[in-house]
Amino acid sequence: MTSSLTIQQAAAATGLTAHTLRYYERVGLIDPIPRQDNKHRLYRDEDIVWIGFLLKLRSTGLPIRKMLRYAELRRMGNQQESVSERKALLEQHTLSLEATLADLQSNLTVMYKKIAMYAAIETTYSAQPVINTLVKEHQHEHN
Repeated sequence: MTSSLTIQQAAAATGLTAHTLRYYERVGLIDPIPRQDNKHRLYRDEDIVWIGFLLKLRSTGLPIRKMLRYAELRRMGNQQESVSERKALLEQHTLSLEATLADLQSNLTVMYKKIAMYAAIETTYSAQPVINTLVKEHQHEHN
């Protein structure tokens, strides 16, 4: 079943503004959106799926120029050159994401160690009054 969404509904479905959707269409990130007789855009399910993929690319830091190249290749269809270049672009981006994740994991490990160190220091401070009381009791017993 194919449904059609107005630009406001598409904006709500994608989390983008109507302005951003129009911009994506104008620069070529998304194909021209079919229009009703009254010139209002009608987004199809496949448009929403494609926009969702673009949002994944954007949120993972793929530069707009590479997103535009990917969109251009997609419009060429599943020809060997297009498929190979899209695959290579995604492989390269995936390697970059993996490196970023490894850096983040390393940084997270450092944060966990620091938190544990501060927790140990706090434990020492909270135990200090008990130690002081025991020392005083011990000194009083031997006087």
